[in-house]
Amino acid sequence: MHRCLELARQGAGYVAPNPMVGAVLVYNDRIIGEGYHQQFGAPHAEVICIRSVKPENAYKIADSVLYVSLEPCSHYGKTPPCTDLILQHKIKKVVIGSSDPNKAVSGGGAALLKANGVKVETGILEKENVELNRRFFTFHTHHQPYIILKWAQTADGKMAGAANERLLISSETTNRLVHKWRSEEASILIGTHTALFDDPELTTRKWPGPSPVRLVVDMELQLPSSLKIFNSKQRTIIFNKIKHEENGQPAYYQVTEDVSLVHQVVNALYQMNLQSVLVEGGARLLQSFIDENMWDETRIICNKHLAIGKGLPAPQLPAMKPATEITIENDEVTFYYNKNR
Repeated sequence: MHRCLELARQGAGYVAPNPMVGAVLVYNDRIIGEGYHQQFGAPHAEVICIRSVKPENAYKIADSVLYVSLEPCSHYGKTPPCTDLILQHKIKKVVIGSSDPNKAVSGGGAALLKANGVKVETGILEKENVELNRRFFTFHTHHQPYIILKWAQTADGKMAGAANERLLISSETTNRLVHKWRSEEASILIGTHTALFDDPELTTRKWPGPSPVRLVVDMELQLPSSLKIFNSKQRTIIFNKIKHEENGQPAYYQVTEDVSLVHQVVNALYQMNLQSVLVEGGARLLQSFIDENMWDETRIICNKHLAIGKGLPAPQLPAMKPATEITIENDEVTFYYNKNR
């Protein structure tokens, strides 16, 4: 199962809204096939795994044990049910990491296998499986995207200078890590001020991976079309109070001022089937997510060698212990997880 998880991670950023899944086929304690879900719409891990078995080992498949990190699907989606393939090859035992929270599967795959005489064992490294696919599990159990807040700050807790001028806080190495983070999420969100003054492209230029869907809050539609977020490198959606147009580049999603903007954005992402969002906005937008307790994970980059005195204060989290800390050159990257969601 550890190998299944190792394989599954290779699909990060490419398989959403599907989960990351790995599969291993074992005959007499030797792996004869393995695979992982590589791309949304492409064959699932179980299919790749069985296809990888060498022709001279094909006769061993029926007497092998199939290990798969997430419950095999039993319904038709982009691909046929994996349970059909398992039954077709007469595999007698399947070991599953965790059940699938998607109501289209949700125990149905395991039940179908058992009903057809397959021995099924579940809950192997379940915690690790759920952690790996926390975006997928959050989306299907809480009906919300997985929300990650991210910002960079100085050693004295500032995001920008006294006149809101932009600061180069994090190192080039840390910036590459941020682009890796972007490649792992379905969408990325900023506010009007960040779009206007920083003019970010919000792509993964510094990392070999897919760019997230770009989301911008621009209530009055005042942002000029010359900004990089309006280029053709990725889809852009503008949250505003003036118009609603789902097609086109950019697309427009209309919100109202009498309901929480944060909740409207989160609900919209769920309807759009965007399972995660990286909020890279300014202090005000980030703080609004914190104040409404609408976040799952926070990543703070702090340059321990830079202090500026007067400036724009960074957002403030409730008092809590960090889950993890890593150091990259002058930057300390701290991870927090919200246990009150």
